[in-house]
This record gives sequence, C-alpha cells and structure tokens, in this order.
Amino acid sequence: MPLPTKAAAVVFDLDGTLIDSADDLGAAANRLLASEGRRPLTPHEVRRFIGDGSRVFVDRAWAATGTPADGSGGSQGLDALVARFIAEYQSDVAGHTRAYAGAVDTVAALKAAGIAVAVCTNKPQRPAELVLEALGFAPYVDAVAGGDRFAHRKPDPRHLLDTLALLGASPEAAVMVGDNEHDMAVAHGAGTGAVLVSYGYARLPLEEIEADARIDSLTDLPGLLGL
Repeated sequence: MPLPTKAAAVVFDLDGTLIDSADDLGAAANRLLASEGRRPLTPHEVRRFIGDGSRVFVDRAWAATGTPADGSGGSQGLDALVARFIAEYQSDVAGHTRAYAGAVDTVAALKAAGIAVAVCTNKPQRPAELVLEALGFAPYVDAVAGGDRFAHRKPDPRHLLDTLALLGASPEAAVMVGDNEHDMAVAHGAGTGAVLVSYGYARLPLEEIEADARIDSLTDLPGLLGL
C-alpha cells in the first residue's frame, strides 16, 4: 500500500532500527553461556538470533552451543534461563549499544512536527524502556510496547494494532519502520505503511522483503513523509 499522505503516527522497531544492540545482547548471552560451561556465540550468531524476543534468543543460543534448553527439564529450564538472561542484560543495557546515526534527531523531528511516535519491539518492556532512556529517545516517544506488554508480539499484527491504540491512531494514518521481515509483515497485516531500513538484523535478503519504501538512513524518513 502507498504511504499515508499525512502520517499521524510513526511506529519504530527498536533493535536493528533505532539502535545497534548486538554487542550488549551478545555479552549478556555469553556471560550466561559461560556460567553453564558453554562456548560463546559469535557476532554473526548474535545478529541472526535477534528479533523474536528474549525467549527465542536464549533458545537459539542454547541450541547453537550444545543440548537445547528444553532437552532436559522441559520448559521450566528455559524459563529460568530466560529470566537469568534478562537480568544479565538489564544490568548493562547500553554499555556498548548505540543509536544509529541520526536516529534520535529523526524521532525528535517527528515529534516536533506533531506526529505521535511509538516503539513496537519484541524486546521485553523494561529493558526496552531502559535503553530508550539511556540513549536519549525517551522524551520523544509517546508509547512503548515491548514483547511482554500484550498477549501477542510481532509478527502478529495485533502487537502493532495495540501499539497504535496506545497512541489513539488509526492504521491508515500510520507508518511502521523496521529492519526485518517481521516488521514489514506486521505492517502489512495491520494495514499501515511499511518502511524498511537497509541496515540492521534482517535474516532474509532485503530484496525479498516486501516494503512500501526503503531508506538507507533514518534521516531520510522525514522527507519521505513529506515533512
């Protein structure tokens, strides 16, 4: 679908779109793996595992480094590991994490133009809020919908629809901006505009991901929206 001629709301993915968080996510995972006598993840593995929330990230990390987390002890074993991973990550969410060039200024410009801004991410709510605050986004973000805020998460379009409800915005007047196939799928499913950035942690080749528009930098977004 075409982008709205006058967007009332812009919803951003977080990891891989607004911020490059792979180093801190990888460090937290590797501390946990080391405590269990497992090898560390490679940077390539970390980037491939990002995007589906902490539970899937830990599950993938365990499967890649030996016996899967649910190989003994069932889901309780995985639940405990996820809780430990989140605690490790929350202890230092922005030690090496950086906002992508122009990201904070772009979000601020949208807010100044009267556009409602939200973040829709599969990262748990509290770490998402902490990193947005640490990197200077918080004053310009009207709502944050982490992966555990609702009963569903991306690529389920209800995650985005519920995020828009927090803003009081309709899908037809909204744009979703993200870096991967889940973000574009949730945008199409919810009926919003879909803007794909050319960097981040996409697992599919970018040319295979359907989007309404593509940008190389978030600084291109205001112009794309006619601001």
